[in-house]
Amino acid sequence: MSALPPMEGYRPYGVPGRNRGSVELLFEEYEAIRLADYENLTQEEAAQRMNISRPTFTRLYDKARKNIARAFIESKSIVIRGGDYEIDNHWYRCRNCNQVNYSPDPVDNCQHCHSDDILSLNKKLPPQ
Repeated sequence: MSALPPMEGYRPYGVPGRNRGSVELLFEEYEAIRLADYENLTQEEAAQRMNISRPTFTRLYDKARKNIARAFIESKSIVIRGGDYEIDNHWYRCRNCNQVNYSPDPVDNCQHCHSDDILSLNKKLPPQ
């Protein structure tokens, strides 16, 4: 994965939050949608970019499309998080200004607003 999504998800307009519910979209499902639908890559090209097989890409892409369709039809929020992914650099989201930032080294403050209220987006590996 070359970058994390710049947002944590989406909410339907005009539907109260407590009645809404949510659908989870994994980071790799988001990436499949981005590569196939936004960058217009073939499934083979997208699979190569993600370093996975084409059948695995097809399963991810199909699951992502179904989750997005479910969210639209059932007026649910889409929450983008989790999954099985690797990413370069240290990525984090500032909880103050909501910017997604990255750095080659770990940081303690947001690059934009300098807040120390930041959330690491890198996958945490279990202790060895």
